[in-house]
Amino acid sequence: MDKFVIQGGGRLTGSVRVSGSKNATLPILAAALLSDGPSVLADAPDLADVSHMADLMSQLGAEVRRDDQGRIHVQVVDESRSHAPYDTVRKMRASICVLGPLLAKRTEARVAMPGGCAIGSRPINLHLRGLKALGAKIELDGGDIVARAKRLRGAEIFLGGPFGSTVLGTANVMTAATLAEGTTVIECAACEPEVADLADYLNAMGARIDGAGTPHLVIEGVERLTGVEHRMIPDRIEAGTFMMAAAITNGEVRLENVRLDHMMAVVDKLRRIGVIVKTDGQAAVVSSSRHLEPADVTTQPYPGFPTDLQAQLTTLLCLADGNSAITEKIYPDRFMHVAELLRMGANIRKEGPTVIVTGAKRLIGAPVMASDLRASAALVLASLVARGTTTVNRVYHIDRGYDRIEHKLAGLGAKIHRSNE
Repeated sequence: MDKFVIQGGGRLTGSVRVSGSKNATLPILAAALLSDGPSVLADAPDLADVSHMADLMSQLGAEVRRDDQGRIHVQVVDESRSHAPYDTVRKMRASICVLGPLLAKRTEARVAMPGGCAIGSRPINLHLRGLKALGAKIELDGGDIVARAKRLRGAEIFLGGPFGSTVLGTANVMTAATLAEGTTVIECAACEPEVADLADYLNAMGARIDGAGTPHLVIEGVERLTGVEHRMIPDRIEAGTFMMAAAITNGEVRLENVRLDHMMAVVDKLRRIGVIVKTDGQAAVVSSSRHLEPADVTTQPYPGFPTDLQAQLTTLLCLADGNSAITEKIYPDRFMHVAELLRMGANIRKEGPTVIVTGAKRLIGAPVMASDLRASAALVLASLVARGTTTVNRVYHIDRGYDRIEHKLAGLGAKIHRSNE
């Protein structure tokens, strides 16, 4: 099992290119099941999760290949398959995104209940409620969701949940509604840039979706969709992670291929604690003063501060001058990184869905264990600044969401290497 061995204490300097968005690529790949022709997806990141989705697409009758320019070519060649089996789906929660496209295009879908990171309960009842409103009959059979409908029909659907709107639920209902008869209105739709990117892809295929990026979506059903070429938006979570890597090492890093308009809450919070973020077209230059201010942070649905950067910001605030409070409103149990940071000398205490972080003068290298994707990134950030050597075990988690992160960090001067001893 691979691990990272990191010698801390160096400044990160130089330039790095942000990859295309993982969280946009996965539902867009699933949406290709709706198409009657081939699609070409440019700037799709080379990640374990993308490979898992490609494997699932192949099992559902699609040909998927990556060319020497990194583009993914996908075309459905067999529409007789509609079963997404547990052995594949359990590896990645985003596998649930095939449910809506399969139901809309093939009138039936059998999809195993999804797996993914251990970051707390993430029920899919809103997905199923939305598809039922479109006319699907749904039952559970042996751990599989079985959905059937001869033809979906437009409906008015509310997708708000106890922790806000649902990103993957919005993707599932929106994709299904593109081929439904009549008009579908989704209220409390997720506003994330990745959802808007999915809508842009579907509209280019011939869908009629209005309001993407807002809580109010109107979808006019069409008879068929065709394949197109599409370029993924930059990954705002990867960009935020590298911003914090620059800040925690007191470095200066230029990020290429970044959309700061997708990251306003993150940039605002970083600037408030003493991180310098300058814009330069589709690039950003990030540096840090040696003094970091504490902060109070609450994760929220977009455009609020993203839950996927909570662990990384918690690590950064471990070196702030004072007490910080980080409250997790999306996944209240998403603090599995805290125990590992404590092993490195962090001063953190958990109180329900909040952690209180008291800034320390330094972190100390230690063997640590990654528990999920974003916790892995947080431990890597801590390792970059810790005194001595840190071993981050189970880095297969980080391979799910960061394209060759060790190579990118090494290119900025980090002393990091992968080992499988």
